[in-house]
Amino acid sequence: MARRPLPVSFFLLSLWAWALAGPAIRPAGAATVLIYHHFGDDRFPTTNVSLENFRQQMAYLLAHNYRVIPLARLVRALSEGGNLPDKSVVITIDDGYRSIYDRAWPILKNFSYPFTVFLYVEGLEKGYSNYLTWEQVKEMQAAGVDFQDHGYGHKRMANPPAGLDEPGYRQWLSEDLVKSGRTLLQRLGVRPNFLAVPYGEYSRELLDEAKKLGYDAILSQDPGAAGPETSPFLIPREPILGRDWSTLKHFETILEREDLPIGDLVPPLGRLQDNPAVFSARVHHPDRYRPGSFSIYVSQYGWLPARLDGDLVRVDNPGTLSRRLNRVMVSAREKESGRTALRTWLLVRPQEVISEE
Repeated sequence: MARRPLPVSFFLLSLWAWALAGPAIRPAGAATVLIYHHFGDDRFPTTNVSLENFRQQMAYLLAHNYRVIPLARLVRALSEGGNLPDKSVVITIDDGYRSIYDRAWPILKNFSYPFTVFLYVEGLEKGYSNYLTWEQVKEMQAAGVDFQDHGYGHKRMANPPAGLDEPGYRQWLSEDLVKSGRTLLQRLGVRPNFLAVPYGEYSRELLDEAKKLGYDAILSQDPGAAGPETSPFLIPREPILGRDWSTLKHFETILEREDLPIGDLVPPLGRLQDNPAVFSARVHHPDRYRPGSFSIYVSQYGWLPARLDGDLVRVDNPGTLSRRLNRVMVSAREKESGRTALRTWLLVRPQEVISEE
């Protein structure tokens, strides 16, 4: 049975205290997309957020004048060039665990916040006890909750299964997404428009196949904000989970981040062809950022001081990439706001290299 929702008045004292500090100023057109998984479920400490922290975070958004908007509104703005409200936030939840219905939904209803749930379809089809039932999904859908696609089998899709060539890999990707889309249409009467890639792991082939199937947006788990120059086919999301990343302090930090538009990524996102000599990108608006503030983060190495030559930010690769996955992040400090701006992309070691170790 779902818990009785706590009235918004429960948070009035906290809201009053936060409001005294005054809201931060967020430029129009930027949005932070949050991603949650489990709520108040200590069995899953690495992907859980406590209910106390979750309530604090939702109250913080209200107290500091953030505008929680539907995901569809963000996608429309990114696709068509429309404007977003100042300090926009989008709430997404992955997988479709039962705690969404029992614990998160009552809190979100108290605040009247829209949100999107990306469903691991096979988990619901097989009736796994820790997942939502289709009856619960239909009840939430009737109340206005948005449900979208998280793949049928929740597979790691950034590398092909052993023995598949590229055409076979693409077919394998397409078959999973077609199956999930067809099931969601049959169950809910609506074709999914948005895809959140399982585990946040993607390749160029996966992005290509999802576009071919007609998805209007693809969401990752790369840190960063979504700005006017963010592609709707690789929208970053900020994970709120675990001991450190579910705290109010971390929540405040990620809300302050801005997008850093870049291009000509080296190495390009997706599966690596060889060990890269450098990590670099073209900064679209280098004059926006403080000189000397650029850094490049690589998962295997951490933060590396980078140099900016004209509009090219770069750092030499100090070793050989051995991790299966590396996120590369370019970061700089904005001149006017003093905020941190960043953009992230994912590198994947080919499966055959891993198998030889």
